Amino acid sequence: MSKVEMKKIVEKMNLRNLTPDIDLSGRCVEVPDINRPALQLTGFFDHFDAERVQIIGYVEYTFLEKMPEERKKEVYAELLSYKIPCIIFCRNLQPEPALLEKANEMEIPIFSTDKKTSSFTAELIRWLNVQLAPCISIHGVLVDVYGVGVLIMGESGIGKSESALELIKRGHRLVSDDVVEIHKVSDDTLVGTAPDITRHFIELRGIGIVDVKTLFGVLSVRETQNIDLVITLEDWNRDKDYDRLGLDEEYTEFLGNKVVCHQLPIRPGRNLAIIVETAAINHRQKQMGYNAAQELYKRVQQNLARK
Repeated sequence: MSKVEMKKIVEKMNLRNLTPDIDLSGRCVEVPDINRPALQLTGFFDHFDAERVQIIGYVEYTFLEKMPEERKKEVYAELLSYKIPCIIFCRNLQPEPALLEKANEMEIPIFSTDKKTSSFTAELIRWLNVQLAPCISIHGVLVDVYGVGVLIMGESGIGKSESALELIKRGHRLVSDDVVEIHKVSDDTLVGTAPDITRHFIELRGIGIVDVKTLFGVLSVRETQNIDLVITLEDWNRDKDYDRLGLDEEYTEFLGNKVVCHQLPIRPGRNLAIIVETAAINHRQKQMGYNAAQELYKRVQQNLARK
């Protein structure tokens, strides 16, 4: 099961730790959902999602302010007895000393953020969904070409990294070289990223390792990218029939999600970067409702009908 370390959440969300004496080492979050414990503050703990991050917003905070002190202590004790991952106060709201004291006693970390509750919740859920999504690692290169996530695949040494380097020189952005981690964020969305150890690096045979971010600047790389198109490079086979029109889409599948896939034969003299660029633009055009192959087919049919 995927997990996200609590320290990583604190760093990513820029949270202030209000219980610094609690050791965060080994603490993890395993579900991407959050819970606003409004009902729990009234004493209703049936079906309580204790494994979720607990968010306190303005409504919950003002409700607590109006609660009698003795009742508050009872609610705090019961809430923290469930060993929840943590409590996060939004809008820079400050928990009262009684809650902090009980949290330290039960070793439940409490954090604070300046962000509004709704925007912070949406940001946290989106980020956790990516981090905790089902994930596989594949051999390939992922590049952002005009906003289209292009995954270039093929046998080792066929020219994937060289194509990516040429695309970077043409103003596009590298996500990952050699190994791409694919996360299934939803039934429609696959997100690719690079392993931490190889992020921003490209291997070029005969030259070695190249740091793309250092050589070409921060605009030449990005951390994550949706995978919209797969291009598989393969050696030219004279006996194989290649698609000349593109009327029918071919697909490949990752984690149960289908992605449009093109087989691109390699021959000396073919500019792979321009072909990949054109494939990305054509894919984007199809997404916007225009298919050049279907338009040509329609013209041919109309021309035959007139004759």
